[in-house]
Amino acid sequence: MKAIQINKFLRLVGLLAVMSIPLSAAAGNSGQVTLIHIGDIHGHLIARPNLRSDGTGRMEGGVARMYTKIQEIRHKEKNSLLINTGDTIQGSAEAMFTRGDALIEVLNHFKIDVFTPGNWEFVYGTERFLELFAGPSPKAPWNAVSANLYYSSISEDPTTPYPDKTGLFPSERPNERVIPPYVIKNVGGLKIGVLGFTTDRGPQVVGKTVVKGFKFSKGDAEIKEFIKILRTQEKVDLLVMISELGLANNIRLAEANEGVDVILSSDMHEVTRKPVVTKTGTIIVEEGQDGTVLGELRLTVDNGKLKNWDWKFHTIDTRIPENEMIAKEVMRVRKSFVAGPDFKQHVNPFNGTLLPRPIDTVVGNTQVALHRSNFSHENMPAVIEGSSHDFLTDAFRAQGDTDIGALRGFRYGTHVPPGPIKMEDLYHFIPIGPMIARGNINGKTLVDQIENAADGSLNPAVNEWTGGWLFNFSGVTMDINPYAARGARAANIKIFNRKNNAWEALKPEGTYSYAAYYYTRDPDLINVIPATDIKVLKDEKGANLDGVEVVVRYLQSLPNKTVNPTLNRIRLVKPLPADTFGNPEIQPWRGVTPAP
Repeated sequence: MKAIQINKFLRLVGLLAVMSIPLSAAAGNSGQVTLIHIGDIHGHLIARPNLRSDGTGRMEGGVARMYTKIQEIRHKEKNSLLINTGDTIQGSAEAMFTRGDALIEVLNHFKIDVFTPGNWEFVYGTERFLELFAGPSPKAPWNAVSANLYYSSISEDPTTPYPDKTGLFPSERPNERVIPPYVIKNVGGLKIGVLGFTTDRGPQVVGKTVVKGFKFSKGDAEIKEFIKILRTQEKVDLLVMISELGLANNIRLAEANEGVDVILSSDMHEVTRKPVVTKTGTIIVEEGQDGTVLGELRLTVDNGKLKNWDWKFHTIDTRIPENEMIAKEVMRVRKSFVAGPDFKQHVNPFNGTLLPRPIDTVVGNTQVALHRSNFSHENMPAVIEGSSHDFLTDAFRAQGDTDIGALRGFRYGTHVPPGPIKMEDLYHFIPIGPMIARGNINGKTLVDQIENAADGSLNPAVNEWTGGWLFNFSGVTMDINPYAARGARAANIKIFNRKNNAWEALKPEGTYSYAAYYYTRDPDLINVIPATDIKVLKDEKGANLDGVEVVVRYLQSLPNKTVNPTLNRIRLVKPLPADTFGNPEIQPWRGVTPAP
């Protein structure tokens, strides 16, 4: 009896001893690894200008230059992992018309070690997602991981296309994950757990059914679950989280959960020249957008604990030579899109229209720089407004002959300097195949759209963000007080009365004509809001016009085919908060706390 009690006591002592070991010291290997981080490429195969205040006048980006830098790091650091944190196969004509193939064919040469998908990886539908990233033989063999992406249960969606993946109720059979939650990599003498998180939302703008059969979570439960699994069961020496939940949300998750060494982040397009280090010791970085930035993080682990680290921030610009092999691959996948004997009229997978002309065709000019990327402390911060969105909404309004032109606050796009506008620039701004329709909405619907977008971008509870930035408009001006209460941030909203040629206060009960994105799969919605008397813009033969072609026609209607949009349509009553982590911010990383 005494022996049994002694054995129980010894087991209890052993258990308490194990429980007392910090999560970060559960394993015991030592070594070094370098993480090479790319993300938010958004279909950009070739370089573009950087017209923001941090630009140097050089062209930035281009996957052939990116590959040169990757190979340089790999040659120098023998123990390395190349990690891609999503939003790769959307954002350009080449990406859209091939449903991602153009990017995948080039990037497969990169030998990406681990990948987590972004929200725009789902834009071509769930079947396409599975074909590209899931199963034993994906077209993009990048080791896609995500802990917060599930199949819907039958109770959640009785018409799910994947009824065999879940039971009637999650309590009967838990929702099955679409791709593995993590992968283990053994590099440099270290056992490294790479835990993935995709977006917490699908790209609903292209239709409510685009992610039918899939379910997303915000990641709070999963991060707790897998820190424990990776630290105590897998006994990893290093826990790296790769996440497309956005920098602000990743900071929130790291601050609430000890045990993650590094978070490689995407979605918000923020640039962390200086890594964020949370109170829990997690190092967090995000790499801007369009392949203009690449991160190099060298980690030294001693006895299963992160000992020190070194961060290098690389701007991918013309100082870096292009890799010849990748440059040839880019030319190959682009040759049917640009002028020459190989050009073809690709079919738009969203609306069935044909690519009418080579994407390197000049279709107009601009007197002002067109982009949406300014930092929060600058005039016209991107979270509030962008010259590119002002231009596009003017086009929708003019071609739709409406009171209002509208566009969601999409983060993706490109930079166009004063001078020529090419077709490919327009496809970077409009890479998701909408048509443009006109319809009627009431004033209250417009106010709700403004307020919902403002709250979804500025709420101090960043887990309540809805993705993207404020809507931009043509024919509408307003004041925005970022410190006002939810639902009361917008004031002095005015609509341009075309009959009286004057600005008038918005009437909540009034009816206004409205032009914006339209998809046939949601026939009663324009820009994801209900509208009446909807009419799609058509050509002279009665065929539906693609959204890009609507903008081309607008350019051709202008004197000298030149735009000069009016800017600062949304006036900030008070400046946005100062940065919180020593980096210039585009969207305030802590949101905006309402004034008492």
